[in-house]
Amino acid sequence: MNAYKKGDLIYFPEENAEKIYLIAQGKVKIGYNTKDGDEVVKAILTKGELFGEMAILGEEKRSEYAMVAEDNTIVCQVGLENVQELMKDNKVFSFSIYKLIGMRIEKLERKLESLMFKDVRTRLIDFLKDMAQDRGEKIGYEILIRHSLTQKDIASLIGSSRQTVAKLLNELKEDNQIHYRRNRILIRDIDNLK
Repeated sequence: MNAYKKGDLIYFPEENAEKIYLIAQGKVKIGYNTKDGDEVVKAILTKGELFGEMAILGEEKRSEYAMVAEDNTIVCQVGLENVQELMKDNKVFSFSIYKLIGMRIEKLERKLESLMFKDVRTRLIDFLKDMAQDRGEKIGYEILIRHSLTQKDIASLIGSSRQTVAKLLNELKEDNQIHYRRNRILIRDIDNLK
């Protein structure tokens, strides 16, 4: 277990991919910078989530960075050889890892399609629906999402600006489709969220 503060790099592009990481506490941002210097955020992960898993599929050098996005983040590092031994000896664990990788690839494909073909409001709604499916807690017809994302984090994940996300969240709130506070979003009726 290693403790980090906001802004610390856990790994960076071109670093040897020799470890897999599990977040015990806090938040980690996965992304890369384009040739023009623009930041592309692929994911913001929280407690209990795994990252660096592409090493299992043979990635020798990292293609992205992993940056701590919250003070007091604690991350467990496991050597690739140890993970491979666990996978060899435990088929259930092995299946879970491959399932996770498949889900991540599928999510990235949906995100790319969304960025190419959908407007910002639709991307935000798709993001809220994904969060509801991944982390939502059903309360009658409503779904409560507990999270630690800022509006800037959400904007980075959907390819928008913080101001636009704030405006759209306020519109959804005024339309009584959602209610939100700093780390909670309540979706009134997910089937009618639009």
